[in-house]
Amino acid sequence: MSSVLGISVGASAIRVARPQPGNSAEQFAPDRFDMRVAAVGEQPVEDAAVEAILAALGPDIGATAIAYRSEPHARAVRAALARRQVINYELVPEVAAAVEFLQASGELQGMTTIALYDLGGAGLSVSVVDIVTRQIHHSERTSDISGDYLDSLIREQQIASGRIAHPPDPEGLELLDQLCRSAKEQLTGSTAVALPSEYGLVLLSQENFDALIMLAVESSARMTRDVITRSERSVQAVVAIGGCAQIPQVAKVLERWLRVPVLAPAHPETVIARGAALLARPSRAVAQARAAFEAETEILPVVRPDRSVLGGRGRSRRGKRRMMFGGRGTRSVAGEFASGGISAPRGLRDLSVAGVAVGALVVVAALGLALGWGPQVLQGDSQSTKSTRSAVPTSIPHTSAPSTTVTPPPADSTNASVAPPPEYHPRSESPAPTRPGPNTIIVVPGLPAIVVPTIPPLLPPAPHH
Repeated sequence: MSSVLGISVGASAIRVARPQPGNSAEQFAPDRFDMRVAAVGEQPVEDAAVEAILAALGPDIGATAIAYRSEPHARAVRAALARRQVINYELVPEVAAAVEFLQASGELQGMTTIALYDLGGAGLSVSVVDIVTRQIHHSERTSDISGDYLDSLIREQQIASGRIAHPPDPEGLELLDQLCRSAKEQLTGSTAVALPSEYGLVLLSQENFDALIMLAVESSARMTRDVITRSERSVQAVVAIGGCAQIPQVAKVLERWLRVPVLAPAHPETVIARGAALLARPSRAVAQARAAFEAETEILPVVRPDRSVLGGRGRSRRGKRRMMFGGRGTRSVAGEFASGGISAPRGLRDLSVAGVAVGALVVVAALGLALGWGPQVLQGDSQSTKSTRSAVPTSIPHTSAPSTTVTPPPADSTNASVAPPPEYHPRSESPAPTRPGPNTIIVVPGLPAIVVPTIPPLLPPAPHH
């Protein structure tokens, strides 16, 4: 039986969720997921996501859903997947994945509109979402308030207290930030934390930490209130997700500022990954890929020179691209004829041969006229000139002059007021044409003859028989 994967791409970590066997929409359990976490490190976030996906993929994985935050984020992830030739995946919005999980777990019963408060390592996103239609009425994001910013507050407070020496290089500063992040996470289940390091002892209590982050959390609550006001919707609750949603002070400040219930599900940092796994459906991914391919192109049959058909479909469908005639990336019919791939129709071959023959006759006639062979070619030699001249008029039928008597049309009452037709005058006979000279050519009887100058022959005369 195939399984699915849900991926959330965070700034500091990539989370992979895989439902355990039997954990389906009919028998859903929010905690029955196998979770993997991969640190981003120094590489780009999208590259770290691809590495995490490749490490989790297996022959039993039928589909993968990757949650994205924005369109630029989706384009970067898609490009990284294309470079590694990863297929059979779909991109889903982070808000849709979160709402899918919250609704499946029963967190949103009796609610129609919520404010989704997502505070992660890279920033804060607040969205007002309609649960029924999954429509986002208003959404805003800021990087001024984030988990990294809270870590920096702890670091500066520890250095200012004199217990921690300032690291001399960026690597040491990064190690100290990781230590402060670990202290922040441990405070969610204890009242004080003491972590030793090579730079000194990191000592932090819950009371000091709450006072340290109060202004930042209040600023996030103010932003959430403004987003709800701009959406012009009444929310029933605020759902806090993301890694920093585990901080108890966050829910307290939000409730005091917004006057609505604040929900914080268990393991809020994995909500998006688990929701993406619920949206990954193998049959839908394969069907969409096949439908997109069939809607994009259609293969037409290729006609061999012996008029047999090779491959393709019998009929073409309307609205699809014709790959042989004008399709992008394909050869035209003229190119196929030139390359010999498709034989030309018989009518085209006959027409081409006739055109070549007529063109050759025209060239020969023009060349003969230019070289002075016109009289010999058109009229024959001197001994057959008389017979040729006498044959020309007889070969053309003589047109007799029309009779001068014209029968009037029958009388019609409707034409009584019409003027009588004009009197017909027969055309006088033209005088008989004069006998043409030896260098004249009669092209059309009744028209002036063409006189060709005499040019000495280029070839010696033929022997007289």
